[in-house]
Amino acid sequence: MTIQSHTKSTSRSLPIALLRARETVMAPIRDMLQGIQLTEQKWRILRVLDELGEVEQSTIANEACLLLPSLTRILRTMEAEGQITRRQDSQDKRRTMVKITEEGRRILKENLETSLAISNNIEAQMGREKLDHLLDLLEELQAVKV
Repeated sequence: MTIQSHTKSTSRSLPIALLRARETVMAPIRDMLQGIQLTEQKWRILRVLDELGEVEQSTIANEACLLLPSLTRILRTMEAEGQITRRQDSQDKRRTMVKITEEGRRILKENLETSLAISNNIEAQMGREKLDHLLDLLEELQAVKV
């Protein structure tokens, strides 16, 4: 008996389906980012900081889906490029607070139209109701204990 007879086909495998969906969504975003020479990780960090304001590094790591050691390295580069600022927390010297700069906001603003067009294209093809339902289901999935 083969392993295949005990498992679902790859088209119905949740991990593979999620990866395929991610690639579908990310392809046009990667094209946009390649044009401005920005990595996916930096884009996510800028979006998180623009949304949340000044926050601690672990919050960014969690919200942007990055490992803390990778984030620390990326933040060093972003600080040198003037996209973010970092400072020690005045109450807890072990914590590093991070904030987006005007340069970081400029990058987001200059690419907002393209980013929205990508999102609108997905919504137009799927429909608002289906897209909202998918996002609700994905939030539910994140709460599942495996």
